[in-house]
Amino acid sequence: MTVHIRSFHLPDDGWADAKAIRQLVFVEEQACPPDEEWDAWDATATHLLLTLNGQSAATARWRADPEHQGAAKLERFAVVPDARGDGLGTRIVQATIADAERAGFSTQTIHAQSHLERFYERLGFVRTGAAFVEAGIPHVPMTRTSEDT
Repeated sequence: MTVHIRSFHLPDDGWADAKAIRQLVFVEEQACPPDEEWDAWDATATHLLLTLNGQSAATARWRADPEHQGAAKLERFAVVPDARGDGLGTRIVQATIADAERAGFSTQTIHAQSHLERFYERLGFVRTGAAFVEAGIPHVPMTRTSEDT
């Protein structure tokens, strides 16, 4: 199993693959409204693309969090259905955290889908507020602070 993860900014040829993964996972599988999935943040965010044996399998993005001074907001974590169960979700989250840390963000925030709260807790995130609905899906706000940054 060969895994490669790279970060990029638009415009980049990786965007087509990242967008296709998000379309499949969020719009088609989870029925997120397209007008909520595609937003202006895509143009300025840092995107990550994970390939498995040369095939695009997962994506994420991060950006400065306008609601939390000095924090990075990590979002749009998606793994294609055929690649789930091999730890790729953990790898893309860890790579996104590391990328944000390299950019100087020692605190990261996420809006985690509620059913994934325990998954993110294992990666160091702590719930910071009440559950809410975003794009028709229950979410919880979570934050993590890097110890070594």
